[in-house]
Amino acid sequence: MPATTVPSVPSVLTARALLLDMDGTLVDSDAVVERIWRRWAEQHGLDGDEVMKVVHGRQGHASMALLLPDRPMEQNHADNARLLAEETADVQGVVPIAGAPEFLASLRGLPHALVTSADAALAAARMAAAGLGMPEVRVTAESVGASKPDPEGFLKGAAELGVAPEDCVVFEDSGAGIQAGLAAGMRVVGVGPRAGFHGPDVVVGDLRGVRVEAVGDGSMRVYVG
Repeated sequence: MPATTVPSVPSVLTARALLLDMDGTLVDSDAVVERIWRRWAEQHGLDGDEVMKVVHGRQGHASMALLLPDRPMEQNHADNARLLAEETADVQGVVPIAGAPEFLASLRGLPHALVTSADAALAAARMAAAGLGMPEVRVTAESVGASKPDPEGFLKGAAELGVAPEDCVVFEDSGAGIQAGLAAGMRVVGVGPRAGFHGPDVVVGDLRGVRVEAVGDGSMRVYVG
């Protein structure tokens, strides 16, 4: 099935809250992710292309655990801390996903949260570099005990907004993130070229294809496509 085709899905979703991934969904950080993780792959004798298939959407230590399964987790956490510092300092090429500024502006006053595998410092750096305002409610790496594809982050975001999981719509680009949203019992809008391979409910090329409209009963309609 082509990456951007999901059959028999609604073009309008009803929700009471939206949960938004950052990298690949709101912010295009692929350039820096490629630079840092391909360098890491070379340092560890790993194939860069194979590494890039794993790292999107996951916390760094979780990616390392999959790529170097025999390595102690303490070493992964230490290595991840170093990479996070490098990523936070390197915002060259970080730009907004097309339509992201307008999309976020349309959510003012509506329940939404950022749910990202980045830590707070990296999230702040990338959102600022892309010229995007930070949502008031955010779930970052420090907030959870398990990385995507575990649903903990999305469930925590829903709880902080006071909304049941089934009333949330997730926006995600990566396989790990889409799996996490579906495992949380939420509907998932896949954003961008990676998304369609991982079974979201509906796929959109970028955020220019999304419109959100408040409804009088406290819910919202999400128009996709």
